[in-house]
Amino acid sequence: MRRLDAYQRDHRWLGFPLAVLYKFYDDQGNFLAAIITYYGFVSLFPLMLLLATVLGIVLNGDPDLQARVLHSAVSQFPIVGTQLQRNVHSLAGNGFALGIGAAGSLYGGLGVVQAGHNAFNRVWAVPRRERPDPLHSRLRSLALLPVLGLGVLFTTALSVLTADTTSFLGAAVWVVAIPLSVAVNIVVFILAFRLLTARDLSVRDVAAGAVVAGVTWQALQSVGVYYLAHRLRGASAVAGLFGIVLGLVAWIYLQAVITVICAEINVVSARRLWPRSLASLFVDNADLTAADRAAYGSYATSERFKASQQITVRFDDAGEACATTADSDTAPVPQ
Repeated sequence: MRRLDAYQRDHRWLGFPLAVLYKFYDDQGNFLAAIITYYGFVSLFPLMLLLATVLGIVLNGDPDLQARVLHSAVSQFPIVGTQLQRNVHSLAGNGFALGIGAAGSLYGGLGVVQAGHNAFNRVWAVPRRERPDPLHSRLRSLALLPVLGLGVLFTTALSVLTADTTSFLGAAVWVVAIPLSVAVNIVVFILAFRLLTARDLSVRDVAAGAVVAGVTWQALQSVGVYYLAHRLRGASAVAGLFGIVLGLVAWIYLQAVITVICAEINVVSARRLWPRSLASLFVDNADLTAADRAAYGSYATSERFKASQQITVRFDDAGEACATTADSDTAPVPQ
């Protein structure tokens, strides 16, 4: 164990991803992703209801065009798209459904943005007193929701366009659309990482995580759309209702986990929170590195609720203290 620990401390290619995973565990990243997943799932079905209702009102005189637009819109959602098409027509043109869909989509969408606020502030260890209050946080989320939402819809639409690559035209579209979609994904993640964090972060601070997130999201979208278009078409009862719901939840959760991990990449890179002690996750008497001490100190100072509250972190083994740096952009460092 000591030899392996020494090796990973001296080799960034191993020490850096290990530090990202350790911080993801320290921040309970799986639970942060679960909150994002919940609101994402909650917003999905009202959004489909809203879409179908608006189509029923706007395209009332052309049922064929309505069916084609509805089919292309829901095909982006893994597993559930085909099922929604079979049951959504009866809701078209219903004013009550329009109101319910709009309210539900707004609630879920704001929840996703709020969950992103919470997750990014958590991974950057932003003190509680520096985070927006509930009112300003929701107003800010309301302003950011259209920008981030349109970016996601645009890249998803590009993924749908590239689903058919059997012809020369399809391959040409794929060559143009995929790089464009990745570029838009990266821009969306740069905006999200910067605007949803109560810190003055530069593009350089979030660039690494945004690039990884943009490429990974595009891969997930392309694989999902391809699989639906070529493997699940016509297989409406593959796993029944429970399979549809669980599959959709798993898909959103995977995207949320990737987002949180990419935010951790930004933090570990910007604050140089590596290498970590290999044993620090499992035992109390581990030989802590400077990155370990900075990370553990930041977790404590992030709980600072008031300006008059002072927090000092001391490690008994070395007799060193980490002074609170809640008003700065850097993590606590041993002094």
